[in-house]
Amino acid sequence: MPALASCHSFEFMLRVILDTFMRNLRSMFSLLLATSLLLVAHGLHLTLLPLRAGSLGFSESTIGLSASFYYLGFVAGCFWVPRIIARVGHIRIFAALLALFTCAILAIDLTQSPIAWFVLRFTVGATVCGAYTVIESWLTDQTPPDSRGQVLAVYTFLVLSSITVGQFLINLAPVTSSSLFIGTGILICLAIIPVALTKSLAPAPVPSTKLSFSLLYRRSRTAFAGALISGIVMGSFWSLGALYALRAVPEEGFVPLFISAMVIGGAAAQYPIGWLSDRIDRRWMLSALCVITAVASVLMTFSSASQWLLAVGFCFGASSNALYAISLAKAADNSKQSEFVIIASSVLLLNSIAAAIAPLLLGRVM
Repeated sequence: MPALASCHSFEFMLRVILDTFMRNLRSMFSLLLATSLLLVAHGLHLTLLPLRAGSLGFSESTIGLSASFYYLGFVAGCFWVPRIIARVGHIRIFAALLALFTCAILAIDLTQSPIAWFVLRFTVGATVCGAYTVIESWLTDQTPPDSRGQVLAVYTFLVLSSITVGQFLINLAPVTSSSLFIGTGILICLAIIPVALTKSLAPAPVPSTKLSFSLLYRRSRTAFAGALISGIVMGSFWSLGALYALRAVPEEGFVPLFISAMVIGGAAAQYPIGWLSDRIDRRWMLSALCVITAVASVLMTFSSASQWLLAVGFCFGASSNALYAISLAKAADNSKQSEFVIIASSVLLLNSIAAAIAPLLLGRVM
């Protein structure tokens, strides 16, 4: 009898946890739908731009520099977006940022000047940073601490799944045509609609605050380190990963498969990692993820066989893609609700600075 009672008690607790979790997701459906549409476009543009730059004859150093401008735009966005959120609220700034994102993407298709690419990629980086800041501060504000890791894992799963879909859209038209750029712009515009029409309440505009690495460091040294490492790893991969895959296996269609293997690995691992991070110390989770990412990075250099690269890329994606979400969750755990925007922006800024520096160095190495 005690065992039966214990079983019923466990089932009841599990049901309550699942009901609470699903209720949290339903309340944020509009935001998550907009995120999915935006990230399909984002995933398409992340792979499209290096390939288009290569077709235009840009050198690896120039491509790496343009990627650095993209991440420098992220850095700039971290400074000015929180102030605009404080002035106009989450929904208005989200719509304005995506409109500017659309204009910049379409303008890139119209020019072959590296200088223009630098300026436009800077603009894209600033707008994408702003969109991430809105989404992530909204999610952390609306999610209770006991399910934050799971909700952020679902968010990261959505991000990676959408980016995967974007990779396969690459094959719908030549990278030298305008079709893919127009399709990217359409998807970004569609992402505005769910948030603009949502019935859910957005977080109240917060008082304007300054970014503070010292506050982030005081709240969580682990999150500080995790954001830095995530930026170095993911900035390098998204800037030059497609070119690395093209050189390793110069076969038509392999680049989207390689990027997708990495992204699918991340998507498949997000919820288990998020679930574990809600139950054990997030510091141990981040340490384990860093070790796995380092080992996978080394193994990727051992062979240029396509099957090997896809398998190791899957493992690399499973670990590396979780670094940012777990770092953000750890920082939020140790923060007050009034600090969520400044903490989320500080995590994103630190991540962006590391991501901006990495392509400059690795472009020359390649």
